[in-house]
Amino acid sequence: MAISEVKRLAQALSQEYNSANPDLAKCGHFLSQLKIALIELSYLTHEERPNNIEELTLARDVLEIGAQWSVRTKDIPSFERYMAQLQTYYNDHSALPASPLKYNLIGLNLLCLLSQNRISDFHTALETIDPEQLHNNPAIQHPIKLEQSLMEGSYNRVWSSRSEVPSQEYLFFIDILMDTIRNEIASCSEKAYTSLPLSDAGTLLFFTNMEDILNFAKERNWKVNPVEQKAYFHSDADEKINIPADQIIKQTMFYARDMDRIV
Repeated sequence: MAISEVKRLAQALSQEYNSANPDLAKCGHFLSQLKIALIELSYLTHEERPNNIEELTLARDVLEIGAQWSVRTKDIPSFERYMAQLQTYYNDHSALPASPLKYNLIGLNLLCLLSQNRISDFHTALETIDPEQLHNNPAIQHPIKLEQSLMEGSYNRVWSSRSEVPSQEYLFFIDILMDTIRNEIASCSEKAYTSLPLSDAGTLLFFTNMEDILNFAKERNWKVNPVEQKAYFHSDADEKINIPADQIIKQTMFYARDMDRIV
């Protein structure tokens, strides 16, 4: 594909993605075509890497849209691939004009690592960030503060951080974090209580409407009493434990006979 055609496709992708109501399927089609073209032009493989600043910037911009598109389509592996490809453009091409999306995407990547509990990778990624940006950029500070809240068990701060996101894409990973937090709270509640009023369960689990509470209760196999407005938890103590008595007796007799032979 000629570079002129690549530029035309990249412009069409940018216009569609940045429109008020983008067609994500159409954006995905553009991205598929552009990825093939960029590989053919060695902008993704970096074999005999080209040094044309305009074309390198175009390739970087396409990858940035791809990373954002991946989040909107809830495709985490795709997001990780785009971010891996962007690292070369962010770290090895200092001559390129600064990208206004760079630190927003780096912050998103940090949040992605947090949502997967990849704490070691999270701290390794922090070490590669410019110190000034690390301490002053809101897009970077947001996941850093989230990690501190998680370590302290301040889940209410994680929930309230939804209103302070640098961009809407951050909400996707925060919602994944909240799902993990809710299941952890639910597991602790099941051990501490036999039941809870639905209103209290909603408060504990950061739910704002009854439908979400009931759906979560169904996922956890809680028994909901609509009259009492309570959720009753499944208890391991209620389960019958089958002890293989015959097998244990046979094994004990076998060991006893062996002991007699030894003596």
